[in-house]
Amino acid sequence: MDTHSASPGLGARAFVALQHVLPQHTISRIVHAATRSQTPWFKDLLIDAFMRGFAPDLSDAVRTDPRSYESFNAFFTRALQPGARPLPADPAALACPVDGTVSELGDIDDDRLLQAKGRHYTLSALLAGREDWVTRFRGGRFATIYLAPYNYHRIHMAWPGTLSDAWFVPGRLFSVNRTTADGVANLFARNERVNLLFEDRNADAGVQGSALHHALLLIGALNVGSMETVWHGEVAPRRPRRLERLPVAPSAGGDAFAAARGEEIARFNMGSTVILLFPPGAVEWRAGLASGDTVRMGEVIGRRLGGGTTADAPAA
Repeated sequence: MDTHSASPGLGARAFVALQHVLPQHTISRIVHAATRSQTPWFKDLLIDAFMRGFAPDLSDAVRTDPRSYESFNAFFTRALQPGARPLPADPAALACPVDGTVSELGDIDDDRLLQAKGRHYTLSALLAGREDWVTRFRGGRFATIYLAPYNYHRIHMAWPGTLSDAWFVPGRLFSVNRTTADGVANLFARNERVNLLFEDRNADAGVQGSALHHALLLIGALNVGSMETVWHGEVAPRRPRRLERLPVAPSAGGDAFAAARGEEIARFNMGSTVILLFPPGAVEWRAGLASGDTVRMGEVIGRRLGGGTTADAPAA
């Protein structure tokens, strides 16, 4: 499980060093199998241990009895009650896509993003050399949001969009907590991930600059070898682990996948991190939003610049 620790010193360095030698994908496959077991005593054992260790708030879940779930993974990816995460009233507001903690956010310095104090990584590495994506987001803005084990683990749209490109990017499975972000160079560009690029095809016709394209990246992590989208099902784990383009429509020539602001599009089967990317001059972050802030799905994290309106999904 991916805990959010900030412990400095020898212990932190040992934790980071250990991850370099662990069989990360083997461990994650074992966790994948264990968390899907429907053997009552075993799944209850896992759930009870998790409840003691992390004390997640289940008051807004559809099922509030943790043992009522058929497996640990079903419990971990539990749905929320309708209306538990209302969307912003402002149609130009960006809705937070997840519950979590802001790791970093700000401007993309040419093609460099801030990972942690003193550490940067590049768009080219993050986007696996897709130069069309790199060109689109160079000099734009980014937000990195960490999902702790106790958080709600479904991922929603920050802004409406039509899926125009999607890739599975193979890689390592380092933890993505603060300790590891401080200690592992190019962390998010090294870990396995699912990159989703959306085009805003519902922008106001005739309004210059009204389209708002954006990317949402799902970053895998230790014990998080499983990521899925509502369109592709489980994308990872997969074999062979190689760079692979994912479908953007249900069939050749069919309408591309699309989602409204606030609509569920993906989930982590265990906790991890999402990264949002926007082009230059497209959005501004909410005043005062900073690294370390706790956020919830649906709350305002920024506002788009220029014309255009959104189409919202029902509040989660």
